[in-house]
Amino acid sequence: MSGTEPEWLAWAREIQATAQTGLAFTRDPYDRERYEALRDLAARMMAAGSDAPMERIAGLFAAETGYATPKLDVRGAVFDAGGRLLLVRETADHGRWTLPGGWADVNLTPAENVVKEVREESGYAVRARKLVALWDRTRQGHGPLVFSCAKAFFLCDLLGGTATPSIETSEIGWFAEDALPDDLSLGRIQPGQLRQMFAHRRDPTLPTAFD
Repeated sequence: MSGTEPEWLAWAREIQATAQTGLAFTRDPYDRERYEALRDLAARMMAAGSDAPMERIAGLFAAETGYATPKLDVRGAVFDAGGRLLLVRETADHGRWTLPGGWADVNLTPAENVVKEVREESGYAVRARKLVALWDRTRQGHGPLVFSCAKAFFLCDLLGGTATPSIETSEIGWFAEDALPDDLSLGRIQPGQLRQMFAHRRDPTLPTAFD
């Protein structure tokens, strides 16, 4: 495991996933009590190691049902004719810059999700052309997160539209590789990931990165 997050967080996340999956399949009332106790233990561990209140974490855990699997975040890399990369300034996270994207919605494919996210956050219509990378969020050096997460990055073709901020974004910008903003939303995007987007634009035959 990468050293980008404390071990206690990985342990608490694993305990929560074990409890969630156990609650999804057990029919024994005594086992249910044990799994609920494990879920409570995981919430207390996370509360003790973070600034989040115990009640909020417990509520997040209780809302997760079924077999525990990683969540999916999608990001779209869109370039203009001059080779500049589209970034949006989030209204959250102190207004930092990131690739447009977010959590994948149900009933949409990953590619459909990234097209929707780009349109909603930037105003531009795009077509997903290539899956550039499917990375584990923690292994990529992002900050701690309660749940396990995979990040899917797509190279997208620009079809049209105009720059239009949304309730999630306050500004839209195009950036050259040597002029990327310093205030990136590092929980969402890393500088090395952006460099990978430029590399795949220059050479579309590069293989999809993973892990």
